[in-house]
Amino acid sequence: MLIPLLAAVGAGLWAGWANRNRKSGRTGDISELNGYAAFREAMEKSHSGSDTPA
Repeated sequence: MLIPLLAAVGAGLWAGWANRNRKSGRTGDISELNGYAAFREAMEKSHSGSDTPA
């Protein structure tokens, strides 16, 4: 009975440790989307003059 108890306590501690950064990461998707939008804008600017054949 001691082994399952220790396994449950260890799993609880691991879950708490693994989830520690997710509280502050709630805006991670928003910052990633803003970064992607900036990337797309930069790519559109760099290709705006190269669409015409030489």
